[in-house]
Amino acid sequence: MAYCYTRSYCHSVISLDPPEKSGKEVMSKGSSGMEVILASLENSRDVQTTLNILYILSELLTVGRGRRVGVFVSKGGTGILFQILITASKEPPSEELMLQLHSLLAKVGPKDRKFGVKARLSGAMNVTVNLLKQNLQNTKLLLPCLQVLRVYSANSVNAISLGKNGVVELMFKIVTPYSKKNTSLLKVALDALGALLKSKTNARRAVDGGHVPVMLALYLDWHRNDTRHRHMLIRKGLLVCLRNITNIKLGRKAFIEADGMRVLYNTSTECLPVRTLDPLVNTSSLIMRKCFPKNRLPLPTIKSAFHYQLPHIPAVGPLAQLYSQPPGGRTSQQHSNKPLKKVDDVVDESDDNDETEADTDTENEEDEKDHHTPNDDIETDLNKLHPKKSPSRPFEELRVYERFFLELSEDFQGYNFECSKSACTTSSSASYSSSASTRSPRPIIVPTAQALSPKHVHMPSCQEDCNSIKEQHTQPSPTPSTPTLPAPLTPLELDTIHLSKDQHQKEEAHIPTPDRHTMSSLTRPSSEEQMIDQELAHALEHAALEDEGALNAEDGVKCIRQEGSPVNTRRHIQSPLLLGGISTRRVGGGGSNWGSDCGSEGAEDEGPVLEVPDTALLLPLHDPDIYVEMVKGTHSVPHYAEVAYPDYFGHVAPTFREPLLERVYGVQRAKIFQDIERLIHPNDILDKVVYDLDIPSCPVIEDNGESLKFNSQFESGNLRKAVQVRKFEYDLVLNSDINSNHYHQWFYFEVSGMRVGTTYRFNIINCEKSNSQFNYGMQVLMYSVQEAISGRPRWVRTGTDICYYKNHFARSSIAAGGQKGKSYYTLTFSTSFSHKDDVCYFAYHYPYTFSTLKMHLSKLEELRTPQIYLRQDVLCQTLGGNSCPLLTITAMPESNSNDHICQFRNRPLIFLTARVHPGETNASWVMKGTLEFLMGTSPLAASLREAYIFKIVPMLNPDGVVNGNHRCSLSGEDLNRQWQSPNPELHPTIYHTKSLLQYLTQIQRAPLVFCDYHGHSRKKNVFMYGCSVKETVWQSTISATSSDLQEDLGYRALPKILSHIAPAFSMASCSFVVERSKESTARVVVWREIGVQRSYTMESTLCGCDQGKYKGLQIGTRELEEMGAQFCMALLRLKRMTGLRNHQHLLDLESDIIGNQSKVVSSCSTTYVLEEDEPSFLEAIDYSAESNDEDVEPENEHAVHDNPDQLSDSETNHRD
Repeated sequence: MAYCYTRSYCHSVISLDPPEKSGKEVMSKGSSGMEVILASLENSRDVQTTLNILYILSELLTVGRGRRVGVFVSKGGTGILFQILITASKEPPSEELMLQLHSLLAKVGPKDRKFGVKARLSGAMNVTVNLLKQNLQNTKLLLPCLQVLRVYSANSVNAISLGKNGVVELMFKIVTPYSKKNTSLLKVALDALGALLKSKTNARRAVDGGHVPVMLALYLDWHRNDTRHRHMLIRKGLLVCLRNITNIKLGRKAFIEADGMRVLYNTSTECLPVRTLDPLVNTSSLIMRKCFPKNRLPLPTIKSAFHYQLPHIPAVGPLAQLYSQPPGGRTSQQHSNKPLKKVDDVVDESDDNDETEADTDTENEEDEKDHHTPNDDIETDLNKLHPKKSPSRPFEELRVYERFFLELSEDFQGYNFECSKSACTTSSSASYSSSASTRSPRPIIVPTAQALSPKHVHMPSCQEDCNSIKEQHTQPSPTPSTPTLPAPLTPLELDTIHLSKDQHQKEEAHIPTPDRHTMSSLTRPSSEEQMIDQELAHALEHAALEDEGALNAEDGVKCIRQEGSPVNTRRHIQSPLLLGGISTRRVGGGGSNWGSDCGSEGAEDEGPVLEVPDTALLLPLHDPDIYVEMVKGTHSVPHYAEVAYPDYFGHVAPTFREPLLERVYGVQRAKIFQDIERLIHPNDILDKVVYDLDIPSCPVIEDNGESLKFNSQFESGNLRKAVQVRKFEYDLVLNSDINSNHYHQWFYFEVSGMRVGTTYRFNIINCEKSNSQFNYGMQVLMYSVQEAISGRPRWVRTGTDICYYKNHFARSSIAAGGQKGKSYYTLTFSTSFSHKDDVCYFAYHYPYTFSTLKMHLSKLEELRTPQIYLRQDVLCQTLGGNSCPLLTITAMPESNSNDHICQFRNRPLIFLTARVHPGETNASWVMKGTLEFLMGTSPLAASLREAYIFKIVPMLNPDGVVNGNHRCSLSGEDLNRQWQSPNPELHPTIYHTKSLLQYLTQIQRAPLVFCDYHGHSRKKNVFMYGCSVKETVWQSTISATSSDLQEDLGYRALPKILSHIAPAFSMASCSFVVERSKESTARVVVWREIGVQRSYTMESTLCGCDQGKYKGLQIGTRELEEMGAQFCMALLRLKRMTGLRNHQHLLDLESDIIGNQSKVVSSCSTTYVLEEDEPSFLEAIDYSAESNDEDVEPENEHAVHDNPDQLSDSETNHRD
């Protein structure tokens, strides 16, 4: 009786009321209508009654955009349908009942996360399979069965089970041969087959069954016959099946054997003109790139081409692993050819083995995929999150560092303050300016007594200061010098150089720019002039300097501001720039008339004379003469004997804007297709090596002038090999960091022998990061010598058709942390050249060499006034024999009275470091801006010096910078991962810098602020990382009490100030979370061990900005130096803020952090990675269907590929 009532209730609901209203009543919250319907369905024993209820449910669930289906699933509807299906299968078959059940299941399945598991456990899946096999010719019933099978197959365990039941073979029977009948059924069948083939077991079944050539032939048939492109989804379904089959090695082999590369290449080429066919082109591209045979890098070893023997090798770690392999590369002492290694580390044997392709049977796969675990890199140990100053070393051991803090004990009793106010100095300034230094023997344990620099006496003139610097940097090196070449082989001997420049003209031209302080007199005794002549004669051993007229400061400024106007004052130099007294010759660098050829014998003529701008009058801290002198005192592993023209001329920042490059639609796809053509048309490939550092006797391979010439044998240069692959296309291979087998990112090389107006393509083929700002508007930098000669010495952003993508060069697991199957990435760009017989340089970012730093520091001496306390010390010697400078800058006390001396000594300390990673050259440009501001004459600069004592290590990794490394020092280690336990022999700069901070802690003078300047390759803007207990706890699952979260919010003050005054700075990009992977970085160690609350890493973009004044622009040296100056301004504001009696600013920071926390909690944090000091890339990844990114989960991969070009080529809305 109850059943009859229910049935009549259902009919009355459907028949009497309007459909939409009745549907809402049944599905509304609290309504028992759905329960009544499901109860009736479950208890029905009559086929017709069951059909009637199914009709009702079908009508209800057709409307409502999925919400109603969700209610149906939540009430257990799926299980009831499966129960009815199983029951019906045991009785005489009812086609209509099976049709309605499967139609309803097809609607419900995608909304039920447990659908596949329920179907398998209940046995319903087998019922569907049997029904399918019995009705292959029954199109009406076959379609809903295939729709349900498609949902079943989404579960990997189901897919394996279905494969065992022969469903894969069944699907191939349904989709073949080519026919335009029942296209809707064919589309569903291909979707189901594609889902089944995600299982590697099923993919192997397809290969073993010989279905790969069948699928290719079928795709070709559809391509030829679908001329109006009405069946693109069927063609896409076929490609998805091929894509999943080629996920296994056996499938890729079968694809190649079936000539799949040529089939997909030709069909894709024909599809290119039709924009709507892009999904087909992109999926085809993905398959071809995946199946492209993995090539080896064209190298004898992935280790660096140069080798430096370390004093000792650690027992464990990457260095130990590297040294356990057979030796490869060249040593710093021996540049002879080495035989190929017995063990191939370019692609080791383990990479060639079949990958593990076993499928894992799990019934909880859906749960695992939907379970998002919190980021396990966040520090959760509260004991580590509370910084504790624990003296790790006894004070007696640290007392030796007292010599670097003379300002804390100086009483200035012998100093004449009245004389200093009238711009004169006395010899007593020796006690506070700079002191003498000699190179201490390596390894350095602690600084020796002679470890202070020689700038001891304040010179009365700029020129004499320069002379003293030159004397410091030309002292004997710790290693034996290379013998000088015989005279006939060296046309540019140092002793034969004479100056033709009139000394008085040089003095008259040496008027300081408005930002500098006049320190030099315009008249000198003749004896001083002779001394200066002798000193300057050593600056260029191959040049005669001439002036065409004096240039005053105003003219110099005009030359910078007016683009295109050549510099008035010029000098003449000979090319190439070689250092005298060093046997290594420059080879092949400058084309037909720019240098000497490999192996040439005998002396050449003096060579062409170049008229170049006198950039010493344009740039306050640049002087070509001093630069060459500094290079002579710089020690490199390859013994570089050449000066790169950009470093010699200097860089005058252009005044015009350089916007982010707008991405051309389809550019990456076009480049990838050109790469695929190498396999399709191998006869078109030249494969000609034109530059090779692994041939030390002659890296430049000479030819008939049809190829470009490359060179990277100069300070900070990095290019290992150049291969001409087509007439105007070159593959370039970067050198690994010394004592390493990876870290390929920084490049700096020279090109010559180009044709004017011809477009060349350059491919850097061994990049390692998974994405790059080159995909989002960043361009490479180019420096033209001809432009410099014309009065425009500058780096400019250049390159078109720029993209960055995964390539077909296999990355050895030896260099990939043990991970197999990894590939390198290609940075490709095209450019043309405007000048004949030009020499151009390309760089990853604006180069800033160690010799440039030494030149800048020497020029800073000229900016010193009697009111500025400046001392330059040598902190230690590096592994490579270079000095690590330490600067102290503050203001002189007003007098030697007790009050003034007390105020002088008790100023808070600011500790700044930079350039621990050599490839982050932008950090040095920011530091240059900071140093120039600190040495400036403005009232703000004076106030800043009076407020603080600055201790600055401007370059923590000189060896890495000199030798063209990207991330490591000569020890092959990332120095910013050594701060917890630095080794005094392997990491001397970190060891002694940390010792300075430990000494300050011992004497209760820990810095107020510590900041380490870095560069960021995958984010835009400038931002900071800091350390906060509270913000770390909020980002984690730590259970913490309110007392654990007590924290002074002062750590947010400095970045907050910067966000208000610095247009390039982004507070939104800052993070104050402490991560486990960063516990050995400077920022965390100084916060945790030294107790500096305001301990930061300041990251500057290598690309540009997406907010503020510079939004849409690439960053340049002008903006970077401005950032360094604005950091100083922020410190001045911080001083004033912390001096306020009210604490309103702390309340503002509290509200700011609460607002920030609410934002962070609502979104998944992506700011932690294990390899870098930078968060993972936040913009849309540019791989879509154009990349063989096999790390992507299949579901996600499918979602990405649905509309691939929105990701790969339309990036107008991206953000970091």
